[in-house]
Amino acid sequence: MSVQSPPRTLAARLGSPLAALRTGRERPSAPTGLILALILTCQLMVVLDATIVNIALQDIKTSLGFSSAGLSWVVNAYTLTFGGLLLLGARAGDLLGRRRVFLGGIALFTLASLAGGFAANPAQLLIARAFQGVGGALASPSALALLMTMFPGQRERTRAIGLYTAVSIGGSALGLIAGGMLSEWASWRWVLFVNVPIGLVLLALARPTLPETPRQTGRFDLAGALTSTLGMTALVYGFVHAATAGWSGRETIASFVLGFLLLTAFVLVELRAEAPITPLRLFADRNRASSYVARLLLVAGMMGMFFFLTQFLRGVLGYSDLVTGFAFVPLTAMVFTASQVSARWLVDLVGAHRLMIIGIAFSTLGMLWLTQLGEHSGYASLVCPLLIFGLGNGLAFVPLTTAALDGVEARDAGAASGMVNVMQQLGGSLGLAVLVTVFGSASTSAARDVPAGLSKAEAARRIYVTAADHAFWAATIFLAGTLLLVAFAIKTRRPEASAARG
Repeated sequence: MSVQSPPRTLAARLGSPLAALRTGRERPSAPTGLILALILTCQLMVVLDATIVNIALQDIKTSLGFSSAGLSWVVNAYTLTFGGLLLLGARAGDLLGRRRVFLGGIALFTLASLAGGFAANPAQLLIARAFQGVGGALASPSALALLMTMFPGQRERTRAIGLYTAVSIGGSALGLIAGGMLSEWASWRWVLFVNVPIGLVLLALARPTLPETPRQTGRFDLAGALTSTLGMTALVYGFVHAATAGWSGRETIASFVLGFLLLTAFVLVELRAEAPITPLRLFADRNRASSYVARLLLVAGMMGMFFFLTQFLRGVLGYSDLVTGFAFVPLTAMVFTASQVSARWLVDLVGAHRLMIIGIAFSTLGMLWLTQLGEHSGYASLVCPLLIFGLGNGLAFVPLTTAALDGVEARDAGAASGMVNVMQQLGGSLGLAVLVTVFGSASTSAARDVPAGLSKAEAARRIYVTAADHAFWAATIFLAGTLLLVAFAIKTRRPEASAARG
């Protein structure tokens, strides 16, 4: 697939780092390297927070008195508001100016992190995590849209997207490392406090550095934002509740029905809205629509792997928070390395479509390998699957990101950029919910088959490993579906067709 850059009118409309932009006064241009660093730091901070709390969950449970079921919402309160409001944040950048919205999002994220670190009970922490998600939803799409503006050339944009992808995907694994370090050396509260100094530095540097974009006229699609966010929340709640109460429970069925009705209402709202947060014309392009779904499925498998491997390392192997975090270093290093090689050389050498297929095939193989873990498996059994999975994700996400932004009209730049992160966050939420349900059902079945004579600890390890293997099989199915989707739904564009569109 030959992926072209968005129309040049996008750069003309949003501005250029080589010329001052008028926002009431002239602003001098800043080095693109500094602008790129600010954008990447923002993306790292908001992506990292989706996983940084994972290793600290047991400490949070003990400290604040969370129930086992309620603990999962420490993660979901963030990812659902982040993913659900990203498109509204993208629209806000279009209407109010992307630098202005970026700064507002970072400020809210920083304040919410400070409040979460001082939380004295579960409700305070969940509210703070939700507001973190809102702040991230405002900042992240504006950051990606500004990145696309700063790098109008095909080659330099591909390299910038490579760095952005490495941060977006590697940041999830880095969150586990950072969470382990902070929990072990300080306190679980520092997985939130750490955002405060980073946010303050971003605010100090971004205001005089980032260019502002012209405001557009239009309305906010609040109805679309609310129906989509509440609909996804209802679906995730249904899956999580099914893990403990079963699929036939009244609350489970009601959650799924409510989620379906709200998402149906969302589609109807978007069809009629004057300025929809999700222009459905974005999905008219087959390659772009397929890349969105592929990203959702790929991240669904990835987030499940993080969640269950973390529990395996702590509960089965008995690792400390710190060692558990550093156990993911091979994955993080491979994602970063592969994404850079992909962006700099392989996209041009191999072709974007072939590279997606190769990368996702590696990711599927790595996940399939994890299904072979047993209660006596050591860390050596994890290294190769982690490296292969990291290699596959690093290779695949660069062309997937580029395909999602290929040929986007200037009026849809913010929405298209937001959809990239929406699919990533919602894929993580839905994927984890589905895999937790599979894990819960498998745990119940495994508990009935535990042989007599095992100690309580040995029985717990056997049940966990058996159930985790089922979850890894489900994650493998996600990835295999991604591979088939990319192989058959995404088509290579002919060079003359791409040229005509440009």
